[in-house]
Amino acid sequence: MAAVAGEPEVIRDKAAMRAWARRRRAEGKTVALVPTMGFLHDGHLSLVSAAAAASATGPVAVVVSIYVNPSQFAPTEDLATYPSDLAGDLRKLAATGAVAAVFCPPDLYVRAGAGGSGGAVSCLEEAGCGDGHETWIRVERLEKGLCGSSRPVFFRGVATVVAKLFNIVEPDIAVFGKKDYQQWRVICRMVRDLDFAIDIIGSEIVREADGLAMSSRNVHLSHEEREKALSIHRSLVNAKTAALNGNNHSQQIKDQIVQTLTEAGGQVDYVEIVEQESLVALERIDRPAVICVAAWFGKVRLIDNMEIQTHHPDGGASI
Repeated sequence: MAAVAGEPEVIRDKAAMRAWARRRRAEGKTVALVPTMGFLHDGHLSLVSAAAAASATGPVAVVVSIYVNPSQFAPTEDLATYPSDLAGDLRKLAATGAVAAVFCPPDLYVRAGAGGSGGAVSCLEEAGCGDGHETWIRVERLEKGLCGSSRPVFFRGVATVVAKLFNIVEPDIAVFGKKDYQQWRVICRMVRDLDFAIDIIGSEIVREADGLAMSSRNVHLSHEEREKALSIHRSLVNAKTAALNGNNHSQQIKDQIVQTLTEAGGQVDYVEIVEQESLVALERIDRPAVICVAAWFGKVRLIDNMEIQTHHPDGGASI
């Protein structure tokens, strides 16, 4: 159920956010957190809906955090150009009638020296010079492979900032989109291993009418690049159909996806078929699997995935 109607309370201070959440819990409410980096679209708003409906036992106080986390970006990545529209985000969240508070801190890290933000550099580059942030969380196996291969600091930054948000907001529930499938699994594992008393909900991918997975980075695609990027969803649908029709050879399916993306003009980062929870690569799709794709179209790196559930006693697969 919605926790509040109308304008959400905007909170910028960490101590004020923690105190707010504790007051809501003292009122008997379940605190549900939706972490975002802003520039919200309907995919994000679906996470808000999932958070608002997350408790069957009483009222929910939904908190949406908006923070572009610098520590998950390498200096060569797009921190400086990551899209931002805080005023627009606040309007969208208010229109849902389901958000009680928006946490948008100016910074969540202690910076080395007296300076402020380092621009398009991550905390990794600032570490080691002075008394800046130096404590990190690693989910050592799950962060390897997939996005971790080409973005080696990414999941370290994600796990650390999410742990910081958990310590500040102290939520009962947190909702993450399954478009960032590896991220969702990394967070689930971190919560398990570090005994966070938080239920993690994975929310299904929300797509545009033509199948493109919603992403804040889609705004950087030209019209031509966007048309080419539709090959990602098309290749995933074809791959899932092939698997459901009996082709369980992962390499054959991966090769077909690579061919489809390349012919469309994409530059493939990776195509992998892995077990859903462990993210271990599968030679055959003989257990619940997920096909994960990352590819560049122009200067925009897009990710997408599709789950496949297996397997029936008769040998067939199911969606």
